[in-house]
Amino acid sequence: MSPEVRAIDESEFREWLLAKRTGFLNPPVLKDEEVADRLPHTDLSRTYGAFDRGRMVATFHSFDQKLSTVGGASLAANAVSAVTVSPTHRRRGLLSRMMTADLARAKERGDACATLIAAEYPIYGRFGFGVASWVTEWLVDVTRSGLDHRWSGEADGGVGGGGRIDFSDGAEIREEGPELHRRLAAQRAGVTARTARGWDIGTGNSYPFEPWTEPFYAMYRSAAGEVEGYVAYTADDKWNDRKQPVNTASVRDLIAVTPAAERALWRFVCSVDWITQVRTGYRAPDDVLPLLLPDPRAAQVLTHADMVWLRILDVPKVFAPRTYATEGVLVLEVKDAAGYAGGRFRLEASQAGGVCAPTTASPDLVLDVAELATLALGDESAVRLAALGRIEEPVAGAAARADLLLRTSRRPWSMDIF
Repeated sequence: MSPEVRAIDESEFREWLLAKRTGFLNPPVLKDEEVADRLPHTDLSRTYGAFDRGRMVATFHSFDQKLSTVGGASLAANAVSAVTVSPTHRRRGLLSRMMTADLARAKERGDACATLIAAEYPIYGRFGFGVASWVTEWLVDVTRSGLDHRWSGEADGGVGGGGRIDFSDGAEIREEGPELHRRLAAQRAGVTARTARGWDIGTGNSYPFEPWTEPFYAMYRSAAGEVEGYVAYTADDKWNDRKQPVNTASVRDLIAVTPAAERALWRFVCSVDWITQVRTGYRAPDDVLPLLLPDPRAAQVLTHADMVWLRILDVPKVFAPRTYATEGVLVLEVKDAAGYAGGRFRLEASQAGGVCAPTTASPDLVLDVAELATLALGDESAVRLAALGRIEEPVAGAAARADLLLRTSRRPWSMDIF
């Protein structure tokens, strides 16, 4: 008999959490306090389990999310998370059943797209997801970076602006951080919105499911006193045999909404006494940091990986709200085996926004919905996808024209795991 797949009820929530932990190879133990803390923040109608002989063998969860697109508008997204299938029940179609049901409900709600972060790359392309953004993490050897580590108190490092940096705390970050994050989303595509609970968890103001290390917080204010950025970082305590400090600062969060704030905060972290290395955390692949260093080779890439995967559910809802670098018209024929977003669409693009609607005109490009997702936030090149054979180009030069319209000067970026 095939396992039953359905939404869970409150009495099954503990078992669902345990099954999720098992799937993610976490110790299958839970405290009552954790169950009680998580339950009020979980929409059980969107929390699915697969049951085989009374035992939960797969988990799936989704929730409402806002995703910034090019130009600062927000897309209504169905965020997919907590996807696990027990090793005893792999390859029985359980993920397909849960994903199909969830995407169908998201389409009915009118969501523009679905998002997820993939633990394994090959799984989600078959459901129409494509990689919409990437992240890079660097390890900076500050001793060879070329920066002057004698912090002068001049927050912008002598490049103008007249701002200042002061230490802060979690309470102030919870007060000032949300608006900074909203300003960042208005500037950068790919940013996923943070909830009040997310800010609580990120600053230690919640039930500690795991051991919490309070970070150092530092906030940048402009010469006019406006908050324009902050950094949160932890530091270890290591000394070598010569009794010299060799400590690493690990950046948990760095949000800056002006170039001056971004430069100043990176210079600050790289100038803290006793710090010889800085782990940057997940940054956009085109972050300013490596080139901010007089010797960019001091920044070694630790991680370069896919981040947010996007599944388009409604082509006009994804492409009409965003802005474009120039004016132009593009006709896209979108293939979607699941039937949510397939069809032929005419995109009229301009710097003010887009008009996207079904059409019967001949297509300039023919592509799968997963490939369209990689183009949606401006990160991927249609020319490269055509070279890979992933895009058909009935009209010569259409891929290059698509790049002029769709690609962005700065790459999309999301720093948050969900």
